[in-house]
Amino acid sequence: MKTRYSNILMLLGAILAFVPIVAVDYLLDAYIRVREQDISQQYVRTITSQISIGSNDAIADLRRILADSPSLCTPTFVANVQVAIESSLNLKQVLVENADGVQYCDAFGRNVTYSPLSRELPVPGHIETITLVQFGDMDMPALKITQAFGDLRRVSAFVPILGQTKGTLAEGIAAGSMLRVSLTDGTSIMTIGDAASFDRRAESTEFVYGQAFAGELPLKVEYAMPFAVARSGYADLDVSFTIVACLMSAAFLVLALNYVRRSRVPAFDLERGIARGEIKPYYQPIINLRTGELVGCEVLCRWEKKNGELVPPGAFIDYAEVTGLAIPMTLSLMQQVKFDLSDLCLLMPEMKVAINLFEGHFRDDSIVEDVQAIFGGSPVNFRQLVFEITERHPMGNSAVANSVIAGLHALGCRLAMDDAGTGHSNLAYLGTLGIDIIKIDRIFVDMIKPGTTQVPVLDGLIAMAKDLDCEIVAEGVETETQALYLRARGVVQAQGFIFAPALKHSAFKELALALHANQAEPTTIAAVVASAA
Repeated sequence: MKTRYSNILMLLGAILAFVPIVAVDYLLDAYIRVREQDISQQYVRTITSQISIGSNDAIADLRRILADSPSLCTPTFVANVQVAIESSLNLKQVLVENADGVQYCDAFGRNVTYSPLSRELPVPGHIETITLVQFGDMDMPALKITQAFGDLRRVSAFVPILGQTKGTLAEGIAAGSMLRVSLTDGTSIMTIGDAASFDRRAESTEFVYGQAFAGELPLKVEYAMPFAVARSGYADLDVSFTIVACLMSAAFLVLALNYVRRSRVPAFDLERGIARGEIKPYYQPIINLRTGELVGCEVLCRWEKKNGELVPPGAFIDYAEVTGLAIPMTLSLMQQVKFDLSDLCLLMPEMKVAINLFEGHFRDDSIVEDVQAIFGGSPVNFRQLVFEITERHPMGNSAVANSVIAGLHALGCRLAMDDAGTGHSNLAYLGTLGIDIIKIDRIFVDMIKPGTTQVPVLDGLIAMAKDLDCEIVAEGVETETQALYLRARGVVQAQGFIFAPALKHSAFKELALALHANQAEPTTIAAVVASAA
């Protein structure tokens, strides 16, 4: 028996001796992937920055020309155009035409040859529109930036997408890689390299991928490099690490055993739960206190394990945020929300869907791209989305945080300050980060007791929200007294057990349809607050 156990232990020891060698490959792969991902992202951001700068310069030149020219096609106008072209690195031509494309004049007194490659697209925040065109004999498409002049004339500036040629760009990418520039509606502008292999990929890990958008322009740039190509550039580092791992494999046995023990900690369990889709969205209704109608819902999460165990959010949310697992967890929830609520969002276009974000989301502006990728083109409209800033950890008022909030606002989403006045929920953010909605925490709502005529702290929060022109949502409303007190002070929206707890998708959908079908008369769920109307 002892010999049997001894053999088992020896076999186990022999296997564990190879763990450092295997770990070298794994860690080196992870290092290479992160580093090359960062390089790829920086590369596409550089390209999108060039496109954005060139386009914004052209818009500025076009506005300057029109401001300095009393009328079109006069010698003064042509002279202003020529000066702008001579002083610009990007501006190639300025053309005056009518809506039917009849040309009146240009910078050089000749017919301007171009052919549209896309429909005319608006630029958010600008009066100008852009059209992708093939301009003259350029080997790369150009942007036609157009501004209306009166009711009949249109003045357009032509700028190349990039200052480099396709050949120059092709020289700068690795073998087997691809660079693709396209409009956000899918219209291809330019593709360099082997895009077919990237589009046919079986797994996302086959390529190192970077993507960026050109500021306010509806244009994105993608770059993908086969991971095998990126990996081959680190051969020397691979050999060195492998030699060190082989020499120290015996010492790593203890670390390997510790690693096995650590594999049982909640982080691994939670990560597996996210990957298996065990984190489920639950929906708590938000009710209009005046009409009893359904305003929207807040997306809460529960961990439904395969063995049937239901883990409440308080047992894992803080841990998920500290370990960074809150980010993939939020992406999984958003995907499920899109699937669950598409039909309801089409039926009820004014229904709002509130999703919690965490401090980690405001340290990386990729959340804006994730929201656009998940909900773009889906029945869930961006204007129906409310993202709640949940601050279990303090959030620095950094440039990245401002960029994330600006990006979400640009999509049409709104921002809510959750648990206002508690924890790290800094009220100073309300004036600096562009908060649209203030959610009053249940600890203030709980101060309302039968016979209460004033709750100074709560009344102060309500007054502050009104002064800031923010919407107000009260959380944790559990009694009729609380509902009536809040409504009397102008709080229109509330959620809490008096209406409904957080519900599974099927139950929430049934409730929402019932409320929608019976808006003309008080419903059971809203009777408590509607009866006093």
